[in-house]
Amino acid sequence: MKQKIRIYAISIALSLGVGVVSALLTRNNMDIYTQVKSPPLSPPPILFPIVWTILYILMGISAAMVFTTKTASLKERKDALSVYGLSLFFNFFWSIIFFNLRAYFFSFIWLIALLFLIILTIVRYAKINKVATYLQIPYALWVTFAGYLNAGIWLLNR
Repeated sequence: MKQKIRIYAISIALSLGVGVVSALLTRNNMDIYTQVKSPPLSPPPILFPIVWTILYILMGISAAMVFTTKTASLKERKDALSVYGLSLFFNFFWSIIFFNLRAYFFSFIWLIALLFLIILTIVRYAKINKVATYLQIPYALWVTFAGYLNAGIWLLNR
């Protein structure tokens, strides 16, 4: 039981860490969100850290669930978690590309790649642990919405 709690804590800390470090690297440029023309349905800036914190926790929990599901083979779990790890990499760099580089079109393409990796993670998790799969769905939905916002900002600010 203690080992399982440790695995969950590490997994959640890892996913939250990705968000925290990325936010720290972009914190001086986050104000551009309020300075650019935004598409309809753009949420207030305060909503983003709240939603992302919840999503990173769900992502960490689902990764720990996959890691600890012994009914799946080690190879299946490694493959699924590798795709998830790659999605964390893409997640980390999206905000740097969007906020620091202000490369709105490229960040949109990057976000499409991220969404593809999230969907692939969902597909791989589905073969291992259904609950872990469901915990990834809010992440996919939010990144889809982020894609709408990103595309809108790119189109409105060219």
